Amino acid sequence: MQVRLALPKGRLLPSTNAWLGRCGVDLVGYDERSRSYRPYSRSLPNLFIKTFNERDIPIQVAIGNYHLGICGQEWVEELLAKYPASAVVKVHDLGYGRRQLYLASSDSTIIGSIDELKATDSPLRIVTEFPNLAELFVLNLRIRRFRILPVWGKAEAYPPENADLALVVNGLDSSSGYPLRPLASVLSSNAWLIAHRAAWESRDLSMLLDRFMGMLPVPYRDADAQEFPNISKVVARSSPQTTDSDVWLALPDGHQHDPTVEFLREAGLQVDEDVDSPTRPRLNLPGMRAKTIRPQDMPIQVANGNFDLAITGEDWLHDHLCVFPSSPVQNFVSLGFGKVRIVAVVSKNLPYETPQDLRSPSRRHNHPVLRIASEYVNIADRYARDNHLSPYRLIPTWGASEAFLPEDADLLVENSQTGRTIAQHGLKIIDTLFESSACLIGPVHPRGDEAKRSRISDITALLSKAVTQ
Repeated sequence: MQVRLALPKGRLLPSTNAWLGRCGVDLVGYDERSRSYRPYSRSLPNLFIKTFNERDIPIQVAIGNYHLGICGQEWVEELLAKYPASAVVKVHDLGYGRRQLYLASSDSTIIGSIDELKATDSPLRIVTEFPNLAELFVLNLRIRRFRILPVWGKAEAYPPENADLALVVNGLDSSSGYPLRPLASVLSSNAWLIAHRAAWESRDLSMLLDRFMGMLPVPYRDADAQEFPNISKVVARSSPQTTDSDVWLALPDGHQHDPTVEFLREAGLQVDEDVDSPTRPRLNLPGMRAKTIRPQDMPIQVANGNFDLAITGEDWLHDHLCVFPSSPVQNFVSLGFGKVRIVAVVSKNLPYETPQDLRSPSRRHNHPVLRIASEYVNIADRYARDNHLSPYRLIPTWGASEAFLPEDADLLVENSQTGRTIAQHGLKIIDTLFESSACLIGPVHPRGDEAKRSRISDITALLSKAVTQ
């Protein structure tokens, strides 16, 4: 009988591989160099394994696609905070991959303790990539007025200008930069073994559990595990002085950060990184302020007035406008770098060559509900409706999307530069939705005084000129 196991990529991969090795589960293709999403075990031929972004694993286990999974407890609790009846069983703490979730405030606010937080009558803006945990925590504190601001990441960058509180992960004294100070520890998290409830109660999982159980009473601990900062030792830093005429520019993190910095340098705008505040680089133009955030969050942040300009991808602007077509944000300049295609992808083993093939009677017979996986949920939804692919179900993903095909999804809407990675995973492109590159976005009606609007116009002209040179 086959047992299905979901394993994490990214930060937990080395420690998970080491722990499984200690349990006698020898894996091939599960290491940081591997590009495969399907490692295997020579000694356990009936074990089916797939690797995911760890945020996806609790969902995959909850819906029964996998019998067992390993991921950070924070993502399990994030799911259960909103869906407490989910079919997820927390089997055991594995003792490695330690992380701490803190609720933190800006040091420029009057909120310096939980008691002051409870006493405030002001509406609180709480930014986090864990919106369900944040809401549950503040509700338990009986906070009267608050608003949760979900982001893809980099929550530490938003206070104090764009949020009052942030629910963030790990070392506030080093990784977050200023100006945060911790108010409370929300969750201490390790990697956990989880199971689908029905499989746990009725399926024979002894193939793995017999190997695991001998290790569980004495959890394995990373030799390189870092201790977390003592809250009392975290030093608050004062936030920079700004004026209403300052222009706030959002810069992307991740793989687009370096090309963006290089493009700005060639345009004459120097970006200096600050090791003490990694989310707030310095610019060489007076009246300019910058923050580094996730490009996925930029369109909504500009639309809400939190930034005046942002450099993101046309794909993320398009995804935003699919759900908010009248949003007051627009593409000022297409910058020409970071080019990708947004494509529709299926397994190369399926007899589909066009999106029309997905409407065929054979598809409806074999797959009555088309499963569409994508980071671009709104683009994928629009694509399915425009191509009359109903009935369909959207599966949001947080990276490693190729892993979903063909077992856990039928269609993938993904970005691709050359198509080589897609082909390497046994997939094929059946349609190109559009092409995307980096772009400068801003509000349809710029805000602020004449000096601020003039600066926005000058920067737009500067980058436009750099594109044409």
